[in-house]
Amino acid sequence: MSEQAMSGGDEGPTALRIMLGGQLRRMRESAGFSRADAGWQIRASESKVSRMELGRVGFKERDVSDLLELYGMGDEDERVRLMELARAANNPGWWSRYGDVLPAWFTNYVGLELAATLIRTYEVMFVPGLLQTEEYARSVVQLGKSFLPEPEVDQRVALRVTRQQILTRPNPVKLWVVIDESVLHRPVGGPDVMRAQIEHLLEWSQRPNITLQVMPFTSVGYPGAGGSFSLLRFADSDLPDVVYIEHASSALYLDKIDEVDEYVAIMEGLTIAADPVSATEGILKDALGRL
Repeated sequence: MSEQAMSGGDEGPTALRIMLGGQLRRMRESAGFSRADAGWQIRASESKVSRMELGRVGFKERDVSDLLELYGMGDEDERVRLMELARAANNPGWWSRYGDVLPAWFTNYVGLELAATLIRTYEVMFVPGLLQTEEYARSVVQLGKSFLPEPEVDQRVALRVTRQQILTRPNPVKLWVVIDESVLHRPVGGPDVMRAQIEHLLEWSQRPNITLQVMPFTSVGYPGAGGSFSLLRFADSDLPDVVYIEHASSALYLDKIDEVDEYVAIMEGLTIAADPVSATEGILKDALGRL
């Protein structure tokens, strides 16, 4: 897949749905209508209107057109723009081809990841997916799942590797990662796989859009950090910052200001508690020397 095809203007359908939903909500509020009024207009429930405005469901073009009529949209150019946005938001993302192995709860994250301008990640067990080599990713996918058929493993690995193109596209995402030092000593895939993985980290941490820090064993970390999480930030004001916390069979998305602010503070504390960026190269080389 080409970088151009991957970037899609740096905005996937998930982000476009949120942007369109936010605009419809502001128009509804400005026009003085309730969600129940909007639901009546499009023959739907109030809860569906709420999900539309939050970008959690797709948009029928007829519904968008009917809502614009209800809200008194008189600017024809703006109407055309919003209808085009609705059509684009309904286009399947590149990841739809991996639907067989992509959990529903992870689908939104892939879409948000594509639209993000900054991703900050704290990882305590493994190298983050965006920085994994193909063989390391394969070993992680197979952990505890030796029963998976080879074609499914291949698909899961391909999905993870394809996601990484957001780091090399013309307008790459900025990635700031803090990993626990144990990640460098956990023998995922064996010595050869780990050696290639650490060499990969050495190379990629030199890229201007990637920052990598290591939380040493000698540091107590940061109170409240708990397990792994990611913070995503977007250029468009209609897309609030999102905290993503993944579990074994589900995920938690937080976007309330107070919740996000708490994790921002935790992330900033982690970057201070970790070894400085200038020490990363030496730490990775030391880890290589132990293999």
